[in-house]
Amino acid sequence: MDEQRDETSWVDAYATPMSGIKVGDEERVLHERDWEGQLVAAARGPMHWGIPAFFLGYGSFYLVGLVITAVFATIAVHLDTLPSADRGPLVLLALAPNVLLGVGPAVMSWWKGQGLRRDFGIVPTRRDLWIGALCGLVALGLGLLINILLQNLVFKNSAGGGNAVQQLSGLSGGRSVWLAIAALFVVFGAPLTEEILVRGALWGALEHYRLHRYAILGLTSLMFAFMHQEPTVTLALFCQGLAIGTARMITGRIGASMIAHATNNLIPALLLFFVVH
Repeated sequence: MDEQRDETSWVDAYATPMSGIKVGDEERVLHERDWEGQLVAAARGPMHWGIPAFFLGYGSFYLVGLVITAVFATIAVHLDTLPSADRGPLVLLALAPNVLLGVGPAVMSWWKGQGLRRDFGIVPTRRDLWIGALCGLVALGLGLLINILLQNLVFKNSAGGGNAVQQLSGLSGGRSVWLAIAALFVVFGAPLTEEILVRGALWGALEHYRLHRYAILGLTSLMFAFMHQEPTVTLALFCQGLAIGTARMITGRIGASMIAHATNNLIPALLLFFVVH
């Protein structure tokens, strides 16, 4: 690591490729934990297109969700009257908008950037695997602890509408191949699309415009929480986002945050298929 610092100064590696910010003649010495993420960020090209990519991804997600809700509102009202065998395909319909979260940023990366691997670090390295798994376990623990406390202290008298896992289970009509698809998407699909959007496009854009890394961590975690549109678990999602985002901040790659996100989602996915029905 010391040899790497000798070969590339922070000024050359971090300031020049990202908008040409001048930091003066004095070289800044980064703490060991900051060096890797900053150096990876320096290798990227300008990401001014990250903000439009974020709004393209989130906007298409929200728009398609509204259309699906409007078109299938009647079916949703009479869902209990549908045979279980006819409910299964509705799971794919419910998951479809989530796919669009990553499509917009991916298209912008291929068009304006250097591709998903270079812009976002989408392919996990060996280091990403263990850092992501560790951060994911922390996220899972935080989520469980906060949700238990809130359920006992705040929402104990509230019936609520159920979280996303329970809603998917209700749509599927019980354990089936459709529920298995939903569980697999929770572990593999959602971490991919959501990380491309939030800790790929949005994080990269905020980094490009020189926001402090902790401000970026907080803002992206807040967006991650509100994006799920589950008011009763928003606080837990925010704290989980902080843990998942830490993997991104340490490594500079969403490969690590994808692993963290997948690790965090594994238990809910298992519950979705084996317990909740």
